[in-house]
This record gives sequence, C-alpha cells and structure tokens, in this order.
Amino acid sequence: MSIDLLLPLLAAAVQSGTPILYATLGEMFTERSGVLNLGVEGMMIVGALFAFVTAKLTGSPWLAFMVGGLAGMLFSSLHGLVCLVFQGNQVVSGLALTILGVGLANYLGTPHVGLPAPGFYPFAVPFLSDIPVLGRVLFRQDALVYLSYFMPVLYWWVWKRTRFGMAVEASGENPRAASAAGLNPRRLRWAGILIGGMLVGFGGAYLSLAYTHLWTNGLTAGRGWIAVALVIFAFWRPERAVLGAYLFGGVMAFQLRLQATGTDLPSSMLLMLPYALTILVLLFSAVRGKGVEAPAALGDNVEPEG
Repeated sequence: MSIDLLLPLLAAAVQSGTPILYATLGEMFTERSGVLNLGVEGMMIVGALFAFVTAKLTGSPWLAFMVGGLAGMLFSSLHGLVCLVFQGNQVVSGLALTILGVGLANYLGTPHVGLPAPGFYPFAVPFLSDIPVLGRVLFRQDALVYLSYFMPVLYWWVWKRTRFGMAVEASGENPRAASAAGLNPRRLRWAGILIGGMLVGFGGAYLSLAYTHLWTNGLTAGRGWIAVALVIFAFWRPERAVLGAYLFGGVMAFQLRLQATGTDLPSSMLLMLPYALTILVLLFSAVRGKGVEAPAALGDNVEPEG
C-alpha cells in the first residue's frame, strides 16, 4: 500500500477510534471505583442524541458536546441508583441500561433521522500539521480529536498523582479498608459512575457532532460493547486504551474503504470485522492477562453504613 493511501487510512483510524477512546476511558474510570457498568452502549447513544438535538436547536457544537456528556452522566446515575442505593445486581442493571438507552434514543430520535446539525470539522494545526507522516495523521483532525489526545494523560495524572484518584481506586480495591481510613466508598463510587458516564456521553456526542454530522437510529452500532471489551484488553491502563481504540478505529475505517472500492467480499462480512476483532481481543486478553487483575472489589456492592 502506498503512503498516499496509508496516511488517509491512519487518519481515519484516529477519527473512528476517538469515540471508542472516550467511552473506554469512561468505563475504566467507573470500573476503577469498583462498579461494573455494562450500560455503555445505552449511555453512549443517549449522549449522541441529546448532543445532536442541542446542536440543532442552538447551533452551538461546544454546548451540544457538553450536553451530551451531561446526558451520559445523568443516564449513568440510574445505574448508581440501582446499585448503590437499592443494592441491585450490577450486571443486570447495566444490561437494562443499554436496552433502555438504545430504545429511548431510537424512539425520540426517529423524527430527526437523516437531518443535519452543526458540528465539528477538521482543521490543520499550524506547524504541527506539517510534520512528516504524523502531521497528516494526527494534526489535521477536528477539535474533539485534539481534546482526546489529552484525556489519557489526564486520566493517568488523576490516578497516579491526586488524592482523589487514589481514594477512588481504594474504593474499587478494598472498600472496607477505605472506609476504615476515613473515606466514604459509596460517595467515591458515585463519583466513578458519574464521571465515567460523562466521558461515555462525550464519546456518543462525538459520533453525532463530528463523525456523522447527522442522526440515524442505532448510531453507536455496538461501539459501547467494544469499549467494554477494550477495558479488559487495556488492563485498565490508559496507554493501552489508546492503542486498542485506534486499532478498532482502523478496522472500521478499513472495512468502510473496502466497501467503497466495490470489493467482491459480502458487505455483511465486512461489517462483521470490528466485532470479530472484539472476540479476538478478549481471547488475547485472557491469555496475556494472567497476573493482571481487575479491581479486587469490582462488581461487589457496598453496604450502606450504619
């Protein structure tokens, strides 16, 4: 493959992987606090819808992006209500959240199908866009892609350099010990759920505001489930989340380009590629992940104190 064909494909991989990266970091944040949330797909599509509608009504992409994050946060609070207040099963609650979110978004979004809305468009960063190879791939993107470059660094800094991050991680590793140290595990888990939900909502907002610039039902197309799988692949580490997100983004971009070139391969087989890769990633993680453990109290509910 020539460089003129490879570089646009790599740039498309970054763009396609950006919503998955936001969602993966959000799910990692929630799981670090000890809460398993399988409702990523539902939160993501709700964030996409509310961001789209806000952009359409106000004409402000940045306001719409923030509303998408807020929608993901508020929707994730339903999971917190079930698991932290009513002590419900985290797996069942997350699955219900996905079903509810997808159904609600498709129902409310039907009148908007195919309609455009203001959003984010690529622009070249002065000087950086002129760097050979990397400039064309990384610095001729939209503003939300540039923002995503800082997210893994911010994630690492919060977990490794702040008391808040260490406290949230303690609630996911040993909530009883955290409580004995004077922390409130339930509040910390609420923080993990809400902040994680906001990041997932950002991922959904990216789809409608920067990736498609219009609304279609089923817009997320399984990306939320891919993000859940990538958390395992990444071993809860942000740098591996970046690698995994761009890998999946590359596969998605590649199958779209194959379809555009009129390949003889069936379209259903091409559409299957990202999800087949998801299975391979999980198998790889199961083999290579021996000795790498999830947060010790992941999925365990914290009993109310007193």
